[in-house]
This record gives sequence, C-alpha cells and structure tokens, in this order.
Amino acid sequence: MDEMKLEGITLLADDVAGLAHFYENVIGFTVTEREADYVAFDGGGKRLAIFLRSGMSANTFDHPSYREPRRGQSAELNFECPSPDVVREKYAELVERGAVSIAEPVEKPWGHVAGFFADPEGNIHSIFAVIAEG
Repeated sequence: MDEMKLEGITLLADDVAGLAHFYENVIGFTVTEREADYVAFDGGGKRLAIFLRSGMSANTFDHPSYREPRRGQSAELNFECPSPDVVREKYAELVERGAVSIAEPVEKPWGHVAGFFADPEGNIHSIFAVIAEG
C-alpha cells in the first residue's frame, strides 16, 4: 500500500447542485472547487467530491452501470464525534437542517453510540462516538 493511498471519495449524483448544497449547508463542509457538474470539499485531509453521474459515464467510455438507475446503498460516510452527547446534538442539528432521519443515535453492541441519516439522493451515512470504557 505504500504506492497507493486513499486521496478522496466521489459521490455520483443526478443533482450535483442539490447534493452540494446539502454537504455545504447541512453538513458544513467547505467548498474548495465548484463547477456545474463537479463540486469538491475539504474533508479534513481527504477530498470529498460530487460528480454528475452522466459525466462519469463519459469518463469511462460509457460504461453501462452509469446509465442504470441507482438502486440501494452503495457508499456510507462515517462521521466520528468526540462523545455520545455530541452525536445526539449533531444528529438533531443535521435533521433540523434537512438530513433525513433514518435511525436516531442509540448504543450499539460494538461499543459505539451511532445514528444514521440520509442525504437528498438517498445515501445513508452514520454519525457515531466510541463509548468510553468505564
């Protein structure tokens, strides 16, 4: 892996402006580049980008998977918080700002308090904190 590193994540969208608005105004990411079909954000060390689905089709010599309607979950972003209280607070803020509530934060058997929310294109993401051992 020394020769490869994860530089960023690109979410494909049918509505780039709408999804970019969500990540800028609901999540609070800073836009680093904005074009009609592409928006990039400062993801705290990793680039998060949104790109028009049909544009990716052109980049891949019209691979058929980019013409098919999107079905089901294909990617999840995980947002870590410093404490369970912050998870609950941020989750409520996200939903108030327009995120779709999927599952409110609860204690999970794997030692996290985790909640799940969706963006406008239906991508479901998690927000969590590791439960301190006491």
